[in-house]
Amino acid sequence: MTAVAQSLYMTQRHTRALLRQPWFVAITLVQPIVWLLLFGQLFRSVTEIPGFAGGATYVDYLMPGVVIMTALFSSGWSGMGTIEDMERGLMDRFLVDPLHRSSLIVGRVLHEAITLVIQVLIIGGIGLLLGARLEGGIVGFGVLVLAAVLLAFAFASMSNAFALVLRQRESVIGVNQFFVLPLTFLSASFMPLSLVPDWIETVARFNPVNWAVEAGRAALLAEADWSLIVPRLVALTVVAAICAGLATRAFRSYQRSV
Repeated sequence: MTAVAQSLYMTQRHTRALLRQPWFVAITLVQPIVWLLLFGQLFRSVTEIPGFAGGATYVDYLMPGVVIMTALFSSGWSGMGTIEDMERGLMDRFLVDPLHRSSLIVGRVLHEAITLVIQVLIIGGIGLLLGARLEGGIVGFGVLVLAAVLLAFAFASMSNAFALVLRQRESVIGVNQFFVLPLTFLSASFMPLSLVPDWIETVARFNPVNWAVEAGRAALLAEADWSLIVPRLVALTVVAAICAGLATRAFRSYQRSV
């Protein structure tokens, strides 16, 4: 079997497990729905601040940020599945089989992407019910989904890399929390960068989370700015590829420990 075929096989394995617990998707939607409902109401008056996105409601502004945050939060836990495979002895069996190491990472990450697409579609529907206009239409929403998937691919890969290196649930949880919240708040998820302190705006320029938020939000406008969108999608693709490569190399650390 080729690496692609093996990756698809591993994706099917993880997806079958997801189909046996559909409530998992529902439970992971609780937090983004709370963000949309509560933050959308709590901060709706901020659109009146001079310099805010002209003509947009806060739900319009917030929804892409919630989608990207869902991608970030969900993918950060991907490594927990790898640790479970280690504890059950499945990882050792995979490593003695003639499997491409990349398929073990790509298969799990593609599974995370499938779960994320389902979540994003539901969040988009809820956003429409709350009044989001999504002027970019299907193409714009597709770009938002793509940005979210690329970000999830990168962070799910890193989560699995940390799991292979650290091999402890508590350590992976700690690393996940260390990165997720700062990267979220150091972006334009909640507020335009023109309204935040200069140092946050500077950091956000190098933040992949902000790249995904800006690309998705720009694509949903009536007139999408492709000169802004395309470079950010390309940068996210490069980051995702690098992270997947690092996760694959992390198997060396795990194999030395067994």
